[in-house]
Amino acid sequence: MDKSEIAQLQSYMRTKFSNKALEIRPRPRKDDSAEVFLGDEFIGVMYRDEDEGELSYNFTMAILEIDLEGH
Repeated sequence: MDKSEIAQLQSYMRTKFSNKALEIRPRPRKDDSAEVFLGDEFIGVMYRDEDEGELSYNFTMAILEIDLEGH
């Protein structure tokens, strides 16, 4: 993912979730994905998927059982 793609995705995600603290950062040594943060907290990975000329992005967020305690 290049800087332009990341900027577009970050703008979309910030608008979609109404949260300007959401940030998408490039991953070291990976060009097919980027890391998603909420403030300083890593929350998931955004993957670029190009298949048969169609481009899409997939956001994967793991939620640990420990994270659910108290909610």
